[in-house]
Amino acid sequence: MAILEVRDLKASYSSSGPEILKGISFEVENDDFFAIIGPSGAGKSTLIRCINRLLEPSSGSIKLNGVDVLKLNNKELRHLRRHIGMIFQEFNLINRMSVMDNVLSGRLGYVGTLRSVLRIFSDKDIQNALMLLERVGLQDHVDKRADELSGGQRQRVGIARALMQEPTLLLLDEPTSALDPKISREVMELIKDIATELKVPVLCNIHDVQLAKETCNKIIGLQDGYKMFDGPTETLAQANLEEIYSMEVL
Repeated sequence: MAILEVRDLKASYSSSGPEILKGISFEVENDDFFAIIGPSGAGKSTLIRCINRLLEPSSGSIKLNGVDVLKLNNKELRHLRRHIGMIFQEFNLINRMSVMDNVLSGRLGYVGTLRSVLRIFSDKDIQNALMLLERVGLQDHVDKRADELSGGQRQRVGIARALMQEPTLLLLDEPTSALDPKISREVMELIKDIATELKVPVLCNIHDVQLAKETCNKIIGLQDGYKMFDGPTETLAQANLEEIYSMEVL
């Protein structure tokens, strides 16, 4: 069953600017770990950011569990975003805060800003945060400041924070581009394992084609805003890659 349905999606950064996405359609099912690949400027990050309306599409439709995301008012959109976890390229942690407090900030959409500032969280939230930190291997770093961690550890905090939202969909925007190859594989495998355990589908913008092929079960290939490939990973052939990357060296 499709959790996410995108139909004929078009997007530009301004009303007079060039079109970045040019009629993109695809579906993400409940057991998918979906990669978006393509050269720089192909529209990968734009597509990710349209899903939860960090960028407003110019036309098309986006449905999450049957709800038309583009028709929601601001209050309804805030509520929907509770259920869309996002993991960022640059981690987006608050450096001066502890690892634990960064993870608990994933509950902001549920407890509100004031309660978050005052660190008023339920025992259930605190126990869930501790459990997630143990799951990502950071149980011994709970009280450390975020800026005391390595890049791989910081991304693990980002994973735990996204999962604190109890998401129905995970969006990953270049989650490994700031990491070395070994740590990148560890992080992607960790996300894949946890997403499988929790039955959360994933849509991941990723620049590393080989890592996408190793980790993801389906792939979308974009070039200049057009969809050039959409299918199971095992059906992605070298000819497809040459078309997506216009004969770039991969």
